[in-house]
Amino acid sequence: MRRHLHVLLSTLFLLMPMAANAAPELGKPAPDFTATAVDGATVKPSDFAGKVVVVEWNNPGCPFVKKHYDTGSMQKLQSYATKKGVVWLTVNSGAPDRQGNMTTEQAKEFITAQKLASTHYILDPEGSIGKLYGAKSTPHMFVIDKKGNIAYMGAIDDKPTTDPESLKGAKNYVKAAVDSLLAGKSVETASTQAYGCSVKYAD
Repeated sequence: MRRHLHVLLSTLFLLMPMAANAAPELGKPAPDFTATAVDGATVKPSDFAGKVVVVEWNNPGCPFVKKHYDTGSMQKLQSYATKKGVVWLTVNSGAPDRQGNMTTEQAKEFITAQKLASTHYILDPEGSIGKLYGAKSTPHMFVIDKKGNIAYMGAIDDKPTTDPESLKGAKNYVKAAVDSLLAGKSVETASTQAYGCSVKYAD
């Protein structure tokens, strides 16, 4: 009996780290974290209860990201959402010496030059937030509902290409999710395959 109990406890201890690092699930609470944004604000998703939250993975050097930023499409969507009371968190999980990694000052310059309209820009060089969310590409998008649950995760739209012309007529899943949640409706397309450059983690 004592041996069986020991085996059971050992198994539970082995499973605990896996559960802690489990990928986000639709309809389940969004992974929480505490981070200091580039603007100096302390950011914790759970503090935004009662608001819709968008979490966007960013890498300024990624051609897929450039498609959305150089055309102003991403900033337009950020502005559209934040003006409706949505909290928009842009996260950069690029590791040191990897594409997209920036210092705080470089991030501030990027924000100004590209006229970002997100609520906060967060540098995550250790990749802890990215891995917490299972972010695999840039852009990889997550939309959290007012109850703090994952309501959408995946691609920003249905055009997995770097061609700016593809934005014409593209179905933007993030905008659709935001509009549905603000209207008190369920998200029709709640999960898609994210596309873009791989997130540049250290390993």
